[in-house]
Amino acid sequence: MSADIDPDTNGPEPDDAVRSPDSTGIGAADPDGTPTTEANRPNPVEKPSPTHEAEGATTGLFERVLVVTDGEETGDAAVEAGIDLAATHDASVDALYVVDTTEAWDMVVERHERAGEAAVEEAEARGRERDVDVEKWFRYGTAHEEVLEFADAHDVDVVVVGSARPTGLDRLIRPETLPTRLQRGGSVPVLVVGVDD
Repeated sequence: MSADIDPDTNGPEPDDAVRSPDSTGIGAADPDGTPTTEANRPNPVEKPSPTHEAEGATTGLFERVLVVTDGEETGDAAVEAGIDLAATHDASVDALYVVDTTEAWDMVVERHERAGEAAVEEAEARGRERDVDVEKWFRYGTAHEEVLEFADAHDVDVVVVGSARPTGLDRLIRPETLPTRLQRGGSVPVLVVGVDD
């Protein structure tokens, strides 16, 4: 003898049809009370698409990099490192050359002006190769004071300066180098780059 089974009365409740222990399977109710079916069940593998940053938003840590150049190997190292940093963070570069007016002879100042012009032009050319905007600047005065004033006035995020490895004689003649004075006197981070870095 076989008994007729009425699926509407003797089967499991639809809510209990297939349910995982955490109630997320087919038949589990969504927060709004609707049972989940095969057709409307979310795919656990699908991930929401990433939200895109607003157009014009900065993606890097720095927006403005100040590179102090002097036309020497140390300045070249600073330019190279500063442009690398700017390219990485999608920042712009200010290439600054300070003509030291403590050396009052006109001939010496003119020589520094020519060297400075060549140095900032070289920085601009290197920036162009890397698609980095480089603005060229000249200042007259004492190097560390002019650099710090420039950094404050132009909302610079980081200063990049080169430094040679000091010899014993250098330590006696110039106990405080430009990088040391910038680090001590400024409120902006200073990245010191050696020639061999």
